[in-house]
Amino acid sequence: MHKDREDRIRKIMKILERVNDPEIGISIVDLGLVYGVEELDGRVHIKMTLTTPGCPLFMFIEQDIRNELEKGGYKKVEIEWTFDPPWSPERMSKKARKMLGYEE
Repeated sequence: MHKDREDRIRKIMKILERVNDPEIGISIVDLGLVYGVEELDGRVHIKMTLTTPGCPLFMFIEQDIRNELEKGGYKKVEIEWTFDPPWSPERMSKKARKMLGYEE
């Protein structure tokens, strides 16, 4: 049963990799904005942050998340925005750090 849960979470994370931060053009997963994902009976709960608390584009990110998950068959999506802990560049994947010039 535990493996099934992990597979479902992995599937959702793959879908979230298609959602890009509109300003940076890098996926929210690679940027390290997704803090956690839970799925139960087709309901998806995402705990995530933004690179800055006042980001005016959060509505676009939220709509993209909902659109991509709906394409994947998930109709019930809850997004919990948090700034605890605050985002920092250390949360980014190696791929994102390289794309943004943090690594060679």
